[in-house]
Amino acid sequence: MDYQSFWTYQSYAVVGHSANPPAPDVGGRAGKKFPKITYNGLKQRGKTIFPVDPSIDQVDGDKTYPDLAALPEKVDAVILELPKEETRDWIEKAAAAGIANVWIHMNCDTPEAIALAREKGMKLFYGTCAVMYLQQGFSYHAIHRGINKLLKKY
Repeated sequence: MDYQSFWTYQSYAVVGHSANPPAPDVGGRAGKKFPKITYNGLKQRGKTIFPVDPSIDQVDGDKTYPDLAALPEKVDAVILELPKEETRDWIEKAAAAGIANVWIHMNCDTPEAIALAREKGMKLFYGTCAVMYLQQGFSYHAIHRGINKLLKKY
């Protein structure tokens, strides 16, 4: 799968849930709230980006939206970084909003969510960390990227 192609779109929604953050096994994100690294990475690339989080009003001073139907315009793609028990429902919401390109952050996927995305004909990316494709320069995500390149999983 060409994970790089996902980042060529112009507009994105990033979905997180601050009141119910993902479990500690999600890429070390224990205790963190809205997925700001992904959100800010897209902003740094000059993308049109909408934060979606039904539990907060804003992220870094930017208005959040309670769901995909509330966005002011249709987006090209959505990134889901939320508890895995919510992922299938957000796949359904993405399909209803006409969003065909979906990235499910690693450890947020479920067999039901994947099956539904495929049933809906979505272009689905999952099983790996979104941030490793967004962050440039040296970071622990760069180490993650290097290891995945060696293993031919990048």
